[in-house]
Amino acid sequence: QVQLVESGGGLVQAGGSLRLSCAASGSIFSVHAMGWYRQAPGKQRELVARIASVGITNYADSVKGRFTISRDNAKNTVYLQMNSLKPEDTAVYYCILLKGGNTYWGQGTQVTVSS
Repeated sequence: QVQLVESGGGLVQAGGSLRLSCAASGSIFSVHAMGWYRQAPGKQRELVARIASVGITNYADSVKGRFTISRDNAKNTVYLQMNSLKPEDTAVYYCILLKGGNTYWGQGTQVTVSS
């Protein structure tokens, strides 16, 4: 049973930074791709960033140059460093793990950026 627990969300002013963490359990973490999605009120859930098991990353155009995804396989944890935050980054952020054709989701953590 895969479990993902996010932390690190909160309220920050525009231009500030936050780092999200996602701790995984119940699987061999290092072999799986991981990622972060977000969903703003009234909008569809969108992919923010993804990191492959070998460390290759990709980002949504809207966050390139501002957000960095990384992973620590020894700690079974994936991170999302978010810099130069904008009000439009306000959303619930979800961690995902990709395994065997399935996508596992965390419970989400709220990020609110005030202008």
